[in-house]
Amino acid sequence: MSNEYRHILVAVDLTKDSHKVLERAVQIAERNQNAKLSIMHTLEPLGFAYGGDIPMDLTSIQDQLDEHAKQRLAEIADPHVAKENQHVVVGMPDTEIHRFAEENGVDLIVVGSHGRHGFALLLGSTSTGVLHGAQCDVLAVRVGKKGESAE
Repeated sequence: MSNEYRHILVAVDLTKDSHKVLERAVQIAERNQNAKLSIMHTLEPLGFAYGGDIPMDLTSIQDQLDEHAKQRLAEIADPHVAKENQHVVVGMPDTEIHRFAEENGVDLIVVGSHGRHGFALLLGSTSTGVLHGAQCDVLAVRVGKKGESAE
């Protein structure tokens, strides 16, 4: 296979659909001489969520969110992704996914897609941002549709 993947990044939102996205990536890794798997979740900074105008220190809350995200990511990743390849970062999701991919030699990014209506909603805002800025292949795994079985 001339187009083998060596490093696959699975970007997840920590919902139950994340398992399906990871399973698809595991299948691809197995078909590519057990390509390296990394998994990541991006937390948006709390200041962004509230417009940045909160007159209090959000550090402890952000730290709690970070710790919870790391625990949830570990639950999703186990047993497929080694602890050192599990990453929770703070920032804008598409930007952080692109940065990680470029800095770590990722040649395939796998994301979930909700497949709603119209092109703008086809992938979701994060998936669309990842697709348009990626320097490598991107696979959008359809998730969230009722009655759909995992392949």
